[in-house]
Amino acid sequence: MTIKLLGGISPTHFLRNYWQKKPLLIRGAVPGFKGLLSRDELIRLACEDEAQSRLVTQRNKKWDVRTGPFTNRDFSRLSNKNWTLLVQDVNHFLPSARELLMNFQFIPYARLDDLMISYAPEGGGVGPHFDSYDVFLLQGPGRRLWQVSAQQDKRLVDVAPLKILRDFRPEQEWILEPGDMLYLPPGYAHNGIAKEPCMTYSVGFRAPAHQELATQFLVYLQDHVVMEGMYSDPHLRMQPHPARISRDMLRHVGATLNKIKWNGEDVERFIGIYLTDPKPHVFFTPPSHPMSQREFELQVCKGRLKLNLKSRMLCGEKNIFLNGDVYTAGAAAHRQLEQLADLFILQDVEEFETLTLLYQWYTYGYVELELEGRPAR
Repeated sequence: MTIKLLGGISPTHFLRNYWQKKPLLIRGAVPGFKGLLSRDELIRLACEDEAQSRLVTQRNKKWDVRTGPFTNRDFSRLSNKNWTLLVQDVNHFLPSARELLMNFQFIPYARLDDLMISYAPEGGGVGPHFDSYDVFLLQGPGRRLWQVSAQQDKRLVDVAPLKILRDFRPEQEWILEPGDMLYLPPGYAHNGIAKEPCMTYSVGFRAPAHQELATQFLVYLQDHVVMEGMYSDPHLRMQPHPARISRDMLRHVGATLNKIKWNGEDVERFIGIYLTDPKPHVFFTPPSHPMSQREFELQVCKGRLKLNLKSRMLCGEKNIFLNGDVYTAGAAAHRQLEQLADLFILQDVEEFETLTLLYQWYTYGYVELELEGRPAR
């Protein structure tokens, strides 16, 4: 697969001039791109319990949305027009999907969400809408018309199962051929319509709401802040209105709450845990017959170790974050584990501390051994 991705524009130029600023159409971003799986393979994936999938249909100007898992019978009943299948987190199932995402390394992994693949016959789409996050729309087999608008009118159609814009007014439009890609910043209204049976690969990026970050940080503090002592008022005096909260109580409680402190280390630990925490539907399967730690160490020397496709791993200044947990490691181990986080694979491991952590993760199902191209269970 040949990757031009930004069409001759450097990542630095893209980040400075386009990222979260304005759309960019890139012709031939992945020349000759034939996709990673067929229509039937995507449908089979949508029928699996672990896959997050949606089926969007439109009939007589009315929209309907169903969530998977589906059955083959669900698709046999569909017409030849005006429906769309969307499958999230395809990178959890296909190594080739993870490899595709690695071409977007100019955006930090901390911002990356997932690869979604959609299939639509002629006329299919999910209606004019806008997203609150950045997205790259890479065209697979088939052609799709994209209409884009910077409109500020974000009113939605009432009583619709999707967030469909009530008054969409396209300002630009393009037909994307296989391998073409369209970048859209948050808030840009867009509408994609299949000109023929086609597949679109959507690379989405996380953008947590400030309210969500604040709420989750308070949850983190609840689990990590220890406050000594209890409320006391040895100098309590009678008050004319017993139901009134006194100024003394307010001062006392305010002074206690002011003792809650956090620093950069707390923020790093929180954001690392928050961003790597698996989504609710993600589960890991430990090896059914785990090898001993000694055998594991010998096997690591013979082959290479890789992250499970579902694992999310990030690094801080001192900490390692993996699937919602935080680990500390010495300088040598930290360097090796950061390589695993960057490249998803690790070879030539000899550091004892690194091997100890890797074995722990192996027993959790977070990492896998690969020997001569085959995973070792």
